[in-house]
Amino acid sequence: MLRLYLLAGAGGLLAVGLLLFGLSHSNYVGNVGIAPAQPVPFSHKHHSGELGIDCRNCHQQVEALATAGLPPTHTCMTCHSEIWAGSPMLAPVRDSLANNEPLHWTRVNRLPDYAYFNHSIHVTKGVGCSSCHGAMNEEQLTYAAQSFKMEFCLSCHRAPENFVRPQNEIWNMQWKPPADQATVGAALVKDYHIAGPERLSDCSICHR
Repeated sequence: MLRLYLLAGAGGLLAVGLLLFGLSHSNYVGNVGIAPAQPVPFSHKHHSGELGIDCRNCHQQVEALATAGLPPTHTCMTCHSEIWAGSPMLAPVRDSLANNEPLHWTRVNRLPDYAYFNHSIHVTKGVGCSSCHGAMNEEQLTYAAQSFKMEFCLSCHRAPENFVRPQNEIWNMQWKPPADQATVGAALVKDYHIAGPERLSDCSICHR
């Protein structure tokens, strides 16, 4: 009986460990695929996909600063003072402009406070939006496409040649690595002056 209890206890501990490991690596932890409530149900699919509005029209800081930034209300009203100007759904946008108070969007993608990330360095070094955010032009409501666990970032930092793309493809949400990505990627790594994996995987790169 003692042996049976010991085996059962060991099996229980193993099962709990596997359960916790699976949970920590599941999409549930990072809220992947779940669109949080927003003050306005903004559709990237409509604006970016159907209307073809460039990402940089709204995220104007993405090529220069650490944060991609959110558009000020007057950017939205550039169009919506003429289009759907009286829509009840857009009342928060009109109120924001009238009261000179920014809309308080719910953050979708979040890294831990101990992890440093800079949008501009990634964009200028050939990392496209969809590599981290997925095909935004297909998202009716905005949700996280990745949980941004450390292994996700390291998969690129250890082999950037597998992920970097030409600058004219950065904003292409449907971009896929070509058949000769190994050759093209290696050349781009050299052109972009990207450091080697031993440097990119150093703790100080992301933890400062």
